[in-house]
Amino acid sequence: MSRHFFERLTAMEKKQDALLELRNEKAETGNGIFDRYNNPVLTAAHTPLFWRYDLNSKTNPFLMERFGINAVLNPGAIKWDDKYLLVARVEAANRKSFFAVAESQNGIDGFRFWEHPVAMPETEVPDANTYDMRLVHHEDGWIYGLFCTERRDPAAPSTDQTAAIAQCGIARTKDMIQWERLNDLITPSPQQRNVVLHPEFVNGKYAFYTRPQDKFIEAGSGGGIGFGLSDSIEQARIDKETVIDPKVYHTVYEAKNGLGPAPIKTKYGWLHLAHGVRNTAAGLRYVLYMFMTDLHDLTKVIYKPAGYFMAPEGDERIGDVSNVVFSNGWILNGNGSIYIYYASSDTRIHVATSTLDQLLDYVMNTPADGFTSAETVRTLSQIIEKNQSEELLQTVLSSAPDKNKK
Repeated sequence: MSRHFFERLTAMEKKQDALLELRNEKAETGNGIFDRYNNPVLTAAHTPLFWRYDLNSKTNPFLMERFGINAVLNPGAIKWDDKYLLVARVEAANRKSFFAVAESQNGIDGFRFWEHPVAMPETEVPDANTYDMRLVHHEDGWIYGLFCTERRDPAAPSTDQTAAIAQCGIARTKDMIQWERLNDLITPSPQQRNVVLHPEFVNGKYAFYTRPQDKFIEAGSGGGIGFGLSDSIEQARIDKETVIDPKVYHTVYEAKNGLGPAPIKTKYGWLHLAHGVRNTAAGLRYVLYMFMTDLHDLTKVIYKPAGYFMAPEGDERIGDVSNVVFSNGWILNGNGSIYIYYASSDTRIHVATSTLDQLLDYVMNTPADGFTSAETVRTLSQIIEKNQSEELLQTVLSSAPDKNKK
């Protein structure tokens, strides 16, 4: 081994060790709903050196990167054997994405990738690209991974190498290592992305949240977040999609919207985290928003705060696809804390923390959207008048600390 090779490899290992051991601290300011953290939890630099480099000095004397990693993003999340697992979308330099599991003891930092990526079986029609897995531990005992499978549109002319068809791939596992691939979900929609499996049976059937689209990019007549039932998971088929959360003009979800991770069951209803898309002069802007559906009628939205829950801030706005936050994984801990894993600008993965009580308060007590400027002003005026009421002012003054006391 040449001295140059050894010195370069030693420096690379030292730099990555420092990254993997970096402690993650809460950002100083928050909004009372959730807390951001100072550092991403996973980036391309977190992937093992032995993925990216041929570590043999004879076959790679300059220690060149042989397998480039472009980004790590959009993970499914699950608590497994008291460890936090993220099934991340890893995008190679050749644009192909694959799944890889990263593990942490505390869910905030210290994530390390497992030695090998997920060896996802293929269907009879091979996937050109797979990405954005939602993990669900279903009441039937299986852990399911639902993801987007992308293939070139066979009807497109050879002059168009951008036309694609997206569908929902389904796989399941009992150990997070060996995966059984099932048939793709069949729905009435020509394109299907961001599909989520409900964690419980509904009338003895498997329930799915869908995002119907006419085209690969544009939603077209696809009206928002859909819902449908299937008799089987091995031959999953939805004959009727019901839109439960439609797109609405001049909102943060006017262009497209889809569910993020599987909903969390609470005593008040099912808590949902979703993404909304609107078009701007700078391109599409992705944000996260929340809503709640009825415990028994899953198609009935009972609470929905106005606007976004989270939008990209600071460095989060910069990346491969700028001005984007996207989440398809969260974990509810036994103590009521919730870890929300989200990607920024299709480049890196972050964690935000909250609690079930905080998110319930936010969803159930934040004003809904009135859909006009006048209604927005009326909502704000009500808040102002309430805060200026004599009774509230007296309460605030009486509870304030006395600065004259030592």
